[in-house]
Formats: sequence, structure tokens, C-alpha cells
Amino acid sequence: MRTSPPLLRVQHLSVRYGATLALDRVTLVQQPQSVVALLGPNGAGKSSLLKAIMGLVPAAAGSIQFAYRHVTDDPPEARARHGIAYVPEGRRVFPGLTARENLEVAAFAGATERSRRFDRVLALFPQLAPHLGRRAWQLSGGQQQMLAIGRALMTAPKLLLLDEPSLGLAPVLVEQLFARIASLALEGTGVLLAEQNNAAALAVAERAIVLRAGHVIADDGAAAVAKRPELTESLLGPA
Repeated sequence: MRTSPPLLRVQHLSVRYGATLALDRVTLVQQPQSVVALLGPNGAGKSSLLKAIMGLVPAAAGSIQFAYRHVTDDPPEARARHGIAYVPEGRRVFPGLTARENLEVAAFAGATERSRRFDRVLALFPQLAPHLGRRAWQLSGGQQQMLAIGRALMTAPKLLLLDEPSLGLAPVLVEQLFARIASLALEGTGVLLAEQNNAAALAVAERAIVLRAGHVIADDGAAAVAKRPELTESLLGPA
């Protein structure tokens, strides 16, 4: 049983886009070295929650605490320095740079540490090794997703925020990708994962949080959420 202080604590967080309330008093706690799945239909608030944690959208109310720090008012670059990394939906690699350059541009570290991080990414995603000299736009969708996650890992984050990493990938690539995500927590990086492939997310997550219309409707162990058939409509139906 975990006894360490939480890595992430979000309390009563609300996010607005003009008159639209995207998140309404959302609370969650994530322990270090864990995978937490954010589930829910389109429009449930999953992406808004990740963006708010990263500082890309402001909090209308509530607070965010990360690694003993109150970061609610910190800009994204400060949160990145504290150890949060974010991989948005759609990968968004730098298409004109090579795969190697995409990785190296993210590592603000000395040569030895940069090399250590680089080796870790290639150990996690060996499929990238033969393609390091290729431009990112020349890579397959699965390779681009691995590159996007690898680039985030080059910052040596304590917490990795992933938004729909399986989107557009073939089932065999989804299986490979989620196996790598599971290994990240074992190596010390917490993962907060927004995903619509519920089965894949629940298979690797320790906890699952189900959002609907900006509200948390379930927060429990992943195995317990998977066994609750009454949540099926909430996960698949309209927000």
C-alpha cells in the first residue's frame, strides 16, 4: 500500500471557455509512479483537465499542487521545469526535423545526461532507432506517436500527460504503445492518460477517473471501474 505523498493533487478545479463550463469542481489525487486513466466520451473534459494541469488553460477556480508545489498560477514553462510533460492529441512532432533532432531539442541537460535520456528513449521505443535520420513527417503514425512521447521523456518528467495516444493507430501498435506506457511507471514516471480506448487504458492503469460533462462520476481502482457495467453508457454515450 502506498504511503508516499501524492505526486499530483487537483482540488475543486473548474475551467471555463467563455460561458461554457468545461470542468466543474474536479478533484483527483495521483500517487508517484502510477498510471491513472481519464475516461469519458468526447466533450467530457479530459483534454481540458490535462491542459489545465499543464497550464495551457487557466483555472477558473480550484487549485493544482504538484510535487509539493502549488502550481495553479505557474506558466507552462515553469510546470515543465518542475517535472510535468505533455503530449497533446495529434502528436505534433516537428515535421521538418529528423527524429533525432526532435528528441535532442527537448533535452536541456549536459552531454552525459542528454545521452542517458536518449538511450532510455531508444530502449523504450527501439522501433525509432533505424529512423533517427528521417524527417518526422516521413515516419508512420505509430512512429510519430512514439517520437512525441520520447520527446516528452527527454525532459525527464516526474509526470507525463498523454492525450489520446492511441488515436488513429492500428490495434497491434496500440498494444505495443500501452505496454511501453505501463513500463514508464515501473521506471519512475507517473502517467495521467486521457483515452477513449477504455479497455487498453484500464489494462495498464492503477486507477481510473470517469468524466462526464465536466464532472467526475467515478474515481476508483481500474479493475473496479472495469467491472461496473453501469458506467458503459457514460463512457460511450454523448457528453
